[in-house]
Amino acid sequence: MALSNFSVFRVFVPFAFGYFLSYLFRVVNAVIAPNLVADLNINPSQLGLLTSTYFIAFASSQLPLGVFLDRFGPRIVESFLLIFAGIGAVIFAQSQTLTGVIIGRAFIGFGVSACLMAAFKTYVIWFPEKLWPRINGFQMAAGGLGALSATIPIEWALQITDWRGLFLLLALISFCIALGVFFIVPEKKSIDQPESLQSQFNGLKKVFTSKKFWIIAPLTTMSQAGYLSLQGLWAGPWLRDIEAMQRPQIALVLSFSAIAMILGYICLGFTAEKLAQKGISIFFTAVTGMSVFIGFQFLIAIQSPIHPYILWLGFGFFGTSGILSYSVLSYSFPKTLSGRVTTSINLLVFIAAFILQWVIGAIINLWETTAAGNYHPLGYQTAFLVIVALQVTGLVWCLYSTFKNNS
Repeated sequence: MALSNFSVFRVFVPFAFGYFLSYLFRVVNAVIAPNLVADLNINPSQLGLLTSTYFIAFASSQLPLGVFLDRFGPRIVESFLLIFAGIGAVIFAQSQTLTGVIIGRAFIGFGVSACLMAAFKTYVIWFPEKLWPRINGFQMAAGGLGALSATIPIEWALQITDWRGLFLLLALISFCIALGVFFIVPEKKSIDQPESLQSQFNGLKKVFTSKKFWIIAPLTTMSQAGYLSLQGLWAGPWLRDIEAMQRPQIALVLSFSAIAMILGYICLGFTAEKLAQKGISIFFTAVTGMSVFIGFQFLIAIQSPIHPYILWLGFGFFGTSGILSYSVLSYSFPKTLSGRVTTSINLLVFIAAFILQWVIGAIINLWETTAAGNYHPLGYQTAFLVIVALQVTGLVWCLYSTFKNNS
């Protein structure tokens, strides 16, 4: 089924720009980390805390966000929140202390917290069910373009201005996208009577007490949290300290990984859709993809001799498979709960990402820096293996729960 020009330009594009910005904010610290460390005089644990603040601010809004999306609609909610992202970028750019940039980062995380969930909610409203994996894949690809823009283009931008000037530009872009979402996206009023707040919060309870939710939620949470933690910060320092790469080379590797991510979102979305038509469930495709993703992370963790381009290409491509779980969960609940379902799993993902990104820095900080001033390889290996172990635990639980449920 083809998507109409109306759907593409008035429904998809504004939300795609929003998620592009969200992802750019999310991963830009992987490139500007040396600047932040030098200007603010911070250690690995503090760098992890600063960057992961985005995730905890993001997570803190997810449950009320699901209620607001289902009650007020994605257009109003996202355009309102993006104003906070712009304010946060200004605070981040103007701050001279670690506390100041943490506050700015928190505002940014809160401000972009609706960029993906509002889009998913909108697509449930405007597109037929069988197109959800495909359109969700294109939405995630827009985020991949944001991740790509946070690599070589950011490195180029830093030749013209510093990270403070960069964030002032991002603030301006945030305000522009907020206006675009508000004025371009159409409303589609529901013919149903709006639920009471009590009923909506009861819907959250229904999600969190559902066995279907908890079969795949732990694996999805750990997979996506691991992906966000490494891609959003620690991939850059790893390439610097383990592969002895300079910033232009790091930006190039991360850009290839971001391209692989874009292809992963699109290809896996199409693949899941086609396999579902042949009777192979999206659940199976999602779990298989996340299993392969665990394998690539293990190779990175043990510092395999495989070329880093191959490792991070595989990381970028298969790291996208966790997003298929959002479609799996959307199918498992009524459409009226769609906003609360996706924000519930997102809550778990971003709380875990906050913890993991910070813990990685804390583990790395347990080892002294090398003579060259780099972080110790054993610190990276230990921290990354912890992430792999958590995901393997989630995979075992998913397979055991599925077998038990079907027996």
